[in-house]
Amino acid sequence: MKSSIYKIFFTAILTISCSAITFAQTANGTKVSGSLVNSQGAPMDYASVSLLRTKDSTVVMGTLSTEAGLYTFDRIKAGSYIVKAEAVGYTKALSQSFAINDGTTTHTIPALKLTAANRTLNTVSITAAKPLIEHQADKVVMNVAGSVLAAGNTAMDILERAPGVTVDKDDNISLKGKQGVTVMINDKLTYLSSQQLATLLKSTDGNTIQSIEIISNPSAKYDAAGNSGIINIKLKKNSQSGTNGSIITTGGLGAYPNDNSTLTLNHKQGNLNVFGSFTHGDYENGRNLDIMRTVTDDNNQSTYFKQYNYMKSDSHWNNYRFGADYDTSPTNTLGFIVNGYFNTEQDNNTDNTYIGSTPAANDSLQKTPGTFNQSYKNFAVNLNDRWKIDTLGQELGIDLDYSKFTNNSLNYYNTTFLLPDGSEQHPTQYLQEQTPSTINIKTAKLDYTKPLTKTLKLETGVKFSDVKTDNDLEAQTLQNGEYVNDTTRTNRFVYDEKIDAAYFTLSKTYKKTSVQLGLRGEYTSSRGDLVTEDSIAERKYFNLFPSFFLTHTFSDKNEVSFSYSRRIDRPSYQDLNPFIYYLDQYTYSKGNPFLKPQYTNNFELDYTYNKTINVSLNYAHTTDAITEIILTDVARKATYQTNLNLQTQDSYSIDVNSPFTIAKWWTGNAEGNLFDMKFKSDSLFGGNLNTGQLAYNLKLSQTFTFAGFKAELYSNYQSAMTYGIYHLRPRYSTDAGISHSFDNKKLNIKFAVNDIFNTRTNNLSANYQSDDFTIHQKSQTRIARLTLTYNFGNDKIKAREHRTGAEDESGRVKGGN
Repeated sequence: MKSSIYKIFFTAILTISCSAITFAQTANGTKVSGSLVNSQGAPMDYASVSLLRTKDSTVVMGTLSTEAGLYTFDRIKAGSYIVKAEAVGYTKALSQSFAINDGTTTHTIPALKLTAANRTLNTVSITAAKPLIEHQADKVVMNVAGSVLAAGNTAMDILERAPGVTVDKDDNISLKGKQGVTVMINDKLTYLSSQQLATLLKSTDGNTIQSIEIISNPSAKYDAAGNSGIINIKLKKNSQSGTNGSIITTGGLGAYPNDNSTLTLNHKQGNLNVFGSFTHGDYENGRNLDIMRTVTDDNNQSTYFKQYNYMKSDSHWNNYRFGADYDTSPTNTLGFIVNGYFNTEQDNNTDNTYIGSTPAANDSLQKTPGTFNQSYKNFAVNLNDRWKIDTLGQELGIDLDYSKFTNNSLNYYNTTFLLPDGSEQHPTQYLQEQTPSTINIKTAKLDYTKPLTKTLKLETGVKFSDVKTDNDLEAQTLQNGEYVNDTTRTNRFVYDEKIDAAYFTLSKTYKKTSVQLGLRGEYTSSRGDLVTEDSIAERKYFNLFPSFFLTHTFSDKNEVSFSYSRRIDRPSYQDLNPFIYYLDQYTYSKGNPFLKPQYTNNFELDYTYNKTINVSLNYAHTTDAITEIILTDVARKATYQTNLNLQTQDSYSIDVNSPFTIAKWWTGNAEGNLFDMKFKSDSLFGGNLNTGQLAYNLKLSQTFTFAGFKAELYSNYQSAMTYGIYHLRPRYSTDAGISHSFDNKKLNIKFAVNDIFNTRTNNLSANYQSDDFTIHQKSQTRIARLTLTYNFGNDKIKAREHRTGAEDESGRVKGGN
């Protein structure tokens, strides 16, 4: 039955798309085109071009010239017209009057020449200062470019400062208290696990980011994945003519030194725009992890474990990005992007676990030093085509993507068991593991936009994705001086997933009200194969995801909006792998092949005053909530991490965001988020889970400008909160930075300190059924950084930034890091 519904829905979407596109090709009217040049005969890009009626100079239609100086007006009716062209710093140009007759299909205007105005400005930079936080109709935008705190920081560092966003000790990203966030880069999905996504974000230079978009309730146009919404990271893309670029180098010092350097190059001439960047970074970090846990057996006998872990990490990353856009005509742009990374990391781990029959006793000691040598590679390519079918807003976009991830890890452990007097309790165990994994992702997407009338717009499209991940775990133990295979630990897990999706949205604008209805259908086919145990799990399911948006403007200063959407979160591939990954004899993790997708209904009510102050009320109800949980294996007296489906999760939140100006030189933004997440699950390991706690998050950013300097101060406080069985203690920190520019802003120096008071720690505990533990984690968070930026090449003012093409697309994979 569901398969039939899927076929009907998918056929309907294709019919709508094809019919609309066919209609576009049969529209009546004449196409008027021409070109603009300057005094030297070079193309004038992004000039304002208007089509005027000859008799009264009323504007019939307007557009902007392309990078090649070309412009086009579609569907022009019979009559007499004039073309007017204008650009900042140039005198306007007018064409001769011309006539369009019935039956004429095309009309070409001779090239119009724009001459530089006699009155010129001195070489100055004219910018409209953007606020750090902007509230738009369907999203919140954090303008990163130009922020002092972006200097030397990674994308992960900056993301933690975004409105409503928090990052926990394991680099899991939450939005308004809820996990399950979908992260995109330049409107492209990153289907990575939290670990792999953290690797990518930590190796991305913050100076390459233009802005971060927070979309808490996405429309049907977006993939249905992500119950907490979407975070879209927009990378910078230069639009200046000629050749230009920048060199950025950062040196940092905390407990250990770190550095990174970025080179960006751009060249634009005529119809061609070429751009690229390369980043190299070296990062050392130290992390203390203390775990205190109590295991009580069926005879009510308790064993106490005191685990002290220190990991020293040494990472080296290399990120690259290269692409080009070419305007094949005034209305069509072809583009490609090649991007990826090749990173290495070595972790040296020291782990000492004291075991006793009382909290104070140390009856034995388990010492497990380990060395982890890891490499991560990614190669991705995107081909895209953007066709502006007419000047009325009709557009067609096509994206083809391929991405490959290769991760390799070679790990060595040796475990020594000692008695209180220092003698060996058991012989030392030596273990070696190799964990190669490969992920291949193929996607194809088509998006079509068609204004049906001046107030009614249709958006529709289809997407196909095919992801295959192959994870291998090869374990050997040392026996008689040689490493031999350990079949009890060896594992291979292959997972295939195909998703076919189609959507449409209808948007209607009234005088003060706008409405959007949307529906997305996704058919998922998955197959998990545990090769070493000859175990196969297959699933096929089809789901519909409706969305609804309503916005009403009461006055210039008062606007209210309501939105609803249904979302899905599928289990990460590695979370389905049932095999056990050991850290030591008493600590391990394993997947859950019985994990089901979780479904969420999101509701949001927003009020915006004067386009600045925003108040947002949110409610989300999730069924089969996928939750990370730490459990106790009483028989083995071990603690392990896995994921389970809890019955329900209900999230409530109130978010208030307001910019402020205290003086001309002192501005800022304040945000407060009050939320409560309630988890319920009956008969969970012999108990009924019913947890929840009112919590809040406060963020304050301040900007000070004086005597050519720009300084920023950022503070964040996260209160105590409950998440599932975990109780998290408060977390807080303060960052600061200052910058100054020289040589007409070609050279900029920035100095910034993260976590000035070294207060950013992670502390949590749990006491549920047989689980009784506390965790304390502290990493290198106080880091001072000095960043030098040198801009070179053409720096002329342009009318607008040209945005075309697409970037990285990856998979929803969860692998080792």
